[in-house]
Amino acid sequence: MSDPGPGSEPGVPEEGSRARAPRVWPIGGRRLGAALAVVAVATGGTWWALSSSGSSGDGAKGRSAGGPTVVEVSPGACGKGWSGGGAGLQVFALHNTSSAPAEVDLTDRATGAVHGEIEGLAPGTTRELRVVLGGGSYAFTCLPDDAAAVTGPTVRVEGPATGGGPAAVPVTQHDLIPVALAHQRWVADRTVELAERTDELKRAVDDGDLDAARAAWLPAHLVYERMGGAYDAFGAAGQAIDGSGPAPSDARSAKDFEGFHRVEYGLWHGESAASLRGPADRLAQAVHALRESWPQQRLDPAQLGLRAHEILEDTARAELTGRTDYGSGTNLATARANLDGTRQLLGLLRPLLAGRYPDLPRLDAWLDRTQRTLDRFGEGGRWTPPAQLGHQDRQRLNSDIGQAVELLAPVATICDARRTA
Repeated sequence: MSDPGPGSEPGVPEEGSRARAPRVWPIGGRRLGAALAVVAVATGGTWWALSSSGSSGDGAKGRSAGGPTVVEVSPGACGKGWSGGGAGLQVFALHNTSSAPAEVDLTDRATGAVHGEIEGLAPGTTRELRVVLGGGSYAFTCLPDDAAAVTGPTVRVEGPATGGGPAAVPVTQHDLIPVALAHQRWVADRTVELAERTDELKRAVDDGDLDAARAAWLPAHLVYERMGGAYDAFGAAGQAIDGSGPAPSDARSAKDFEGFHRVEYGLWHGESAASLRGPADRLAQAVHALRESWPQQRLDPAQLGLRAHEILEDTARAELTGRTDYGSGTNLATARANLDGTRQLLGLLRPLLAGRYPDLPRLDAWLDRTQRTLDRFGEGGRWTPPAQLGHQDRQRLNSDIGQAVELLAPVATICDARRTA
């Protein structure tokens, strides 16, 4: 990527350009949220990651000289087979000789950073792990299912300490618990605000004032949309408040269509106040049920990093396409609220990310740019429907959110809680 020009933000391309997409590949057949080895390292503004290929059975064990280094995985001989060597690319064939599945980590003994990881290595199978190591001391840690971790012998790799590949100190469940508790308290405050806003909407419908109801609908809906980091804990109340509805073209004849979008459809499709009293009342009931039940709910700490990524990923799929527009034309306002929710969760995760994710400032810059882009389409409180965007505006918006989503992917990976014992 070229150097930023005068007044440009670091790591953000000038208007009209497109950032180079980071490549984040699965490791050993595992998807994004479960593979530390996809933690990317900044290299010339591009994010890259190493991948491992998998193979089964003993066939991979007896490779010819010059092939992968066969390393044993078992409680009694963890790491046996590797005696060190020179810095650079290392290719290992990890063979589980035990009777239980195991996770295997290759760690830096000085820092505790994990350079490579394979999970779910079944008994009697072999999978390949590729990593780039700088000079230093390393060891394999074997974590059998339902048994304590075992760290193998420390091995010395000769060469310069610089130039190693992706690595990060593991984030544990213990690290994430304070984040989950803080986010739970923040969501509790939002449920109070949500109930107040939804009651205003219901009163307007009950009074037959549909202009006031249309004015009250969006502020109430946006409060809910900012709470995306907790969606998985909302349960039945969340489904009743803002569950996935029918395609907008099928809304008129849809059965069991409820929540904010049911009220939206009626308000912007000429329904009477009388016909909307039932949906508005059921929406308010669901919101109050969420507020009352929330103190008994518990967020899963291990899901928080994944949620930070998924919020904007879902935004690109649902809001930028207009898939969830039932008449108000406010998808981009929803996208802006989703961005707020992403930043709220990212702020809580920041202390864990600061020493583990070197491209965090670049992510911040792209989120800032995305916010400015979205704000342009909501000037004066009137939001441009996605279908009315010009080609250049649509291209820029898709580019901004797409790049932010890609830079959020390592957040999900880094904050995937891992065993260390």
